[in-house]
Amino acid sequence: FRATADLGADLDAVFVALGMGSGICSLIQARNALGLKTKIYGVVSENAPAYALSFREGKVVTTESADTLADGVACRSPNEMAVETILDGAADIITVSEDEILVSMSHYFTDTHNAAEGAGAVPLAALLQRRSEFAGKRVGLILSGGNPDKALMMQALESGE
Repeated sequence: FRATADLGADLDAVFVALGMGSGICSLIQARNALGLKTKIYGVVSENAPAYALSFREGKVVTTESADTLADGVACRSPNEMAVETILDGAADIITVSEDEILVSMSHYFTDTHNAAEGAGAVPLAALLQRRSEFAGKRVGLILSGGNPDKALMMQALESGE
């Protein structure tokens, strides 16, 4: 976040991977403490939609499966306290496809030379999915997590061709 007056306006939006909720909840609390107006978007895989469903329903919703290549967002049972914070402070929870995640991993590698794992790439996948909505806006992406294994990275690079 850019909170000092000499750096200009707040970010319009920040996109963050949503696994068990610590990252998005921390962003929400930091934004609130700094008095910013930045909209915070959590991002999950469509194959692990528990937090997206919980956001839509306004309560914890569990799922039977979380089979996604993005291990860091593979959640079946959301944390109740996190859901409360998210309901209070997130603009939306966006779902992205496995293909969108792979393409974003490829973009990170080819465009920025970062080897992003699946969960680290979901914020970029969400922004690319909604690029027309955020054109001309000041947007931050949280790139977190470890590096992907070789097989997954090869799959991502092939998807970007």
